[in-house]
Amino acid sequence: MPKLTFLGAAGNVTGSRYLFEDKKTQLLIDCGLYQEREFLSRNWDPSPLKPPEIEAVLLTHAHLDHTGLLPKLVRDGFKGKIYATEATLELAEVMLLDSARIQEEDAATKKRRHKREGRRGPHPEEPLYTVEDAEACFPLFKPTGYDDPIEFDGIRATLLNAGHVLGSAMIFLEFKSRDGDERSICFSGDIGRPDRPLEETPLSPTTPDYLVVESTYGDRDHEPVEEVEEKFARIINETVERGGNVVIPAFALERTQELIHYLRLLISQKKIPQLPVFVDSPMAIKLTGIFSQHPELWGGDIEGFKKGSPFDFPGLKLTSSVDDSKAIAEQKGSSIIIAGSGMVTGGRIKHHLVQNISRPESTVLFTGYQAHGTLGRLIVEGKSPVRILGQHFEVKGDIRQLQGLSAHADRTELLEWTSHLAEAPRHVFVTHGEESAAGAFVKALQKRTGWTVTAPGYEDSFEL
Repeated sequence: MPKLTFLGAAGNVTGSRYLFEDKKTQLLIDCGLYQEREFLSRNWDPSPLKPPEIEAVLLTHAHLDHTGLLPKLVRDGFKGKIYATEATLELAEVMLLDSARIQEEDAATKKRRHKREGRRGPHPEEPLYTVEDAEACFPLFKPTGYDDPIEFDGIRATLLNAGHVLGSAMIFLEFKSRDGDERSICFSGDIGRPDRPLEETPLSPTTPDYLVVESTYGDRDHEPVEEVEEKFARIINETVERGGNVVIPAFALERTQELIHYLRLLISQKKIPQLPVFVDSPMAIKLTGIFSQHPELWGGDIEGFKKGSPFDFPGLKLTSSVDDSKAIAEQKGSSIIIAGSGMVTGGRIKHHLVQNISRPESTVLFTGYQAHGTLGRLIVEGKSPVRILGQHFEVKGDIRQLQGLSAHADRTELLEWTSHLAEAPRHVFVTHGEESAAGAFVKALQKRTGWTVTAPGYEDSFEL
């Protein structure tokens, strides 16, 4: 009997990991890192999987909450292939190496602190994985195109464009039930939005028997894009009038590129002054380079830039080196600073917050989802003071949010996406949302369709 087990993004947002198995084959859909503080221990827990028995991993996209545990899986004995689109694998290579370096640096910092404080007993935990562990994944990468079937023993997998980030995909599996009947299941991954500037509109599979669908924004709708552009310009102009900086924590993949696109647009339309715009993230700079190499995947408003880079304009400064990053603080006048990480869990953004979060004239602008327990979530919820780099800072800057830039479909868009299914699925599993968001979407989808809809919990299993 085919079976599906939920090993992440079930009752929470991050850690996407689903095990599909029948008598002959085990497939893992995503292998993501947990990022919410209350679930971080699951990254370290002994794997509930038997990695040597898994035939393949199928990735929906490159974000670490979908790929970030791959090095641990490979170190624990996985030897199969890792399938995804070419763009996803190129992006994942950069992101996994960066994640591994952070793991090593964090462990080294903890050991130094342990020694400095004269603690007895064992050192804090070793890195979750190392750069060497990350590099061991890359020979297993197997790129595949959209709509190109991948054949396993009695199972066929196909990737469909999810419109979320560059190279993102839904995973569509076709298999046989215990009685030999044809069955199918679609894993949505993260679903994009219609009419976004960088991506095509996500496809919708027509007839899956089972559906696993995300619900990050399953309890709310985003602001209209037109209002977002005007609000973005207004926030920048108000900050410039005060003489402050606009500091934007941003995810390196897609969000940074989208912000660059909007800033280029606003400057060209003279809706904001031409300011220095710093992209202070070596990883985001590398990912932007990969994005520029895949114009075949561009969509929306940047189609016209296929003969030139859409990520370049006067005043844009890409700062890779540490010295260049430090020099931003010496900049005279107002500037816009885009830096990672998007949830303020690490990276160079913390240094820019130290310089600006207590300045009433500056703005900290959040443009993406802030998971429960992250520093970004605490700031958005109004906590003050906050602890950054070992010190406490009063939050006196203007804290703002732009939800309309999200790469995730909102409640209405998710309902619209599911409405394209030609037949009622046997069962819909709602994942990738906080309990309140997932629960709200379960109720909304049931009310609209009358389908059987469940929000599974961690380690729940279902026969298919």
